Amino acid sequence: MDSTRRPDAATDDQGAQDEDAEQFWERHYRTRRAWDGRVNPLLAETAAPLLPGTALDLGCGAGGDAIWLAGQGWHVTAVDISATAVEQVRERARDLGLADRVTTEQHDLAGSFPAGRFDLVSAQYFHTPFALVRSRVLRTAAQALRPGGLLLIVDHGSTAPWSWNQDPGVQHPTPTEVATELDLDPARWSVLRADMPRRQATGPAGESATVIDNVLLVQRALGTE
Repeated sequence: MDSTRRPDAATDDQGAQDEDAEQFWERHYRTRRAWDGRVNPLLAETAAPLLPGTALDLGCGAGGDAIWLAGQGWHVTAVDISATAVEQVRERARDLGLADRVTTEQHDLAGSFPAGRFDLVSAQYFHTPFALVRSRVLRTAAQALRPGGLLLIVDHGSTAPWSWNQDPGVQHPTPTEVATELDLDPARWSVLRADMPRRQATGPAGESATVIDNVLLVQRALGTE
């Protein structure tokens, strides 16, 4: 994973004090449980009605989203800071007969970004215990969209009991605040969705809790390059 955390990650961030981002996420993916194959539900909800095209999964982690998209016919570029994570996704795609639809790349998105143009860019729970200019990465993602393409940003809107960050003072930016920070030209990108739905989520040990997701869906206008 790049400098982000999936909602099902259970390890704490103690190691982040003494490790850089790549070391931290390598440690996480070398010791994590077996791949569970779950797609993030808001990605599935958004992508299911779309015609498959090219997709970019930012911080792919265990690869549940990338594998699901490939299974729906998308050609997916899955990127993560962890070499272990991208290798696991590559192996899983090969085992499922999806190797021709999944390309994996190792990137620290604080310093590099995958080449190409995409019909869908997914940034699921793009939070971090490390320094990262998140808005810059997401603006780059918006620029990487083809005309008509979608950028889906799903953030934590509440703290789950299994979250790595249990700081009671943590602030969860609203979708509107995220859109304001991105500062995209409204003549070139439009906001299709900005809301905060609740859902019942399941943690890594099978525990259940109601969580809030902050959802921002942006579309690049047709005829823009």
